[in-house]
Amino acid sequence: MSKPDELLVDTAALVESGHSNQMTLTVVAGGAVITGRLAPEAVWRQRVSEVLADSVSLGAFSAAFTAPTPAGRAPTHLHFHVARILQGTVGIPETGGMYRVAIDDVSAWTMGDFSYSDH
Repeated sequence: MSKPDELLVDTAALVESGHSNQMTLTVVAGGAVITGRLAPEAVWRQRVSEVLADSVSLGAFSAAFTAPTPAGRAPTHLHFHVARILQGTVGIPETGGMYRVAIDDVSAWTMGDFSYSDH
């Protein structure tokens, strides 16, 4: 998007301020459809850091995600958890993953989490 959708920025700001992880959203970014729950950036960073810290080969990257998030600024990214990239009738990964999407890259969005079927 040349100018971020103000409603999407406001939605992301509400997730940030309320520290809620129950808002479900589906976006199209770079041609990919991503669906899942939004998380506050600090919560998302903490979870990514924990996952990396548990990895023998990736543990050194954990600290990069522990930096404090700047307060008082409008969100520039959406932080998804329990999210999937939809490809045909399959959601990847099946169990859900953690994605960070630049709001500027979102070309379409809708409230709610799209279901998928691998049958």
